[in-house]
Amino acid sequence: MTRSDSLVRTIRLSFVVMNRRRRVMTTIAGHLSVDGLRDRYVSSSDACEARHFQTIWLLAKGHSVGEVAELTSLGERWIEQLAARYNAEGPDALGDLRRRNGAKATVLKPELIEKLRVRLQEAPDDGGLWTSAKVAAFLARELGVEKVAVQRGWEALKACGLSIQSPRPRNPNAATPEEETAFKKSLQTSSPKKPQSIQSDRSKSSPPTSIGSA
Repeated sequence: MTRSDSLVRTIRLSFVVMNRRRRVMTTIAGHLSVDGLRDRYVSSSDACEARHFQTIWLLAKGHSVGEVAELTSLGERWIEQLAARYNAEGPDALGDLRRRNGAKATVLKPELIEKLRVRLQEAPDDGGLWTSAKVAAFLARELGVEKVAVQRGWEALKACGLSIQSPRPRNPNAATPEEETAFKKSLQTSSPKKPQSIQSDRSKSSPPTSIGSA
């Protein structure tokens, strides 16, 4: 194979990879129905918000990321990021967030917090203690998304009026319980016995006698 043939083959393979990627379907969470997304796209008076809802609506209809990129003139990577944001945070994540005075969209809706509050009445699936990561996993299942940030789990616990329950961390340099027991035993066996009182020879001898002078 000549260098020219190798170059042609490489270019063809690149097009195949690109075409496959353009056919990749993106799963959209069911925060809104397909018709609901279309209605938000049509009724939105904000151009940025309308473009975002159009993008999610097209993805929800089954269009690939590449097809949506051609229809909306948005970059494929940006479309993927927008879809991930919508899946995690819902419709409030779309549009120009700067117009909300920097307020960040959140998945912690009142109905979701109420579900979490009920779930927290019981132990987690592994039988341990509730942590931010476990709460985040619960939120992800409820929202039908792959992952929710652990930070959201911590915020959800606070919203429920709870705090993370975790054992107090142990000093890594501290002795183990077995070492402490062995140390106590060694103290007991090596401690000196109380010395017995020894009477002086004088106390054992008879009382001194008086010797007269010659």
